[in-house]
Amino acid sequence: MNGLLVDNNLPDCLPCWRGEKCQFVKHLGPAWTDTEIWNYARQHDLTIVTKDSDFSHRILASTPPPRVLHLRIHNQRLHQLDDFMAAALAQRSGAAAGRRAAAIPLRP
Repeated sequence: MNGLLVDNNLPDCLPCWRGEKCQFVKHLGPAWTDTEIWNYARQHDLTIVTKDSDFSHRILASTPPPRVLHLRIHNQRLHQLDDFMAAALAQRSGAAAGRRAAAIPLRP
């Protein structure tokens, strides 16, 4: 995977983003629609990281790119979210290789 496109519903200050090739919707186009986010990720071969289920539904009717890492988690403290994301990012490469989406079982 070439990098991550982090949706507006996730903070950009997590330490786990360092060392990853991350772009943030809030810096690129904070008012972008889901379609604009999708098209940007497709054009740049990015994986969308989001808590928004709309992208998970959309990937079922599409082929990569983009890929989607849908986080089905509740609101958490920043350090808990960072721990969760660090584990998810460590597992994503193998789990999502050649797939549209991957279920990564983690417990925050």
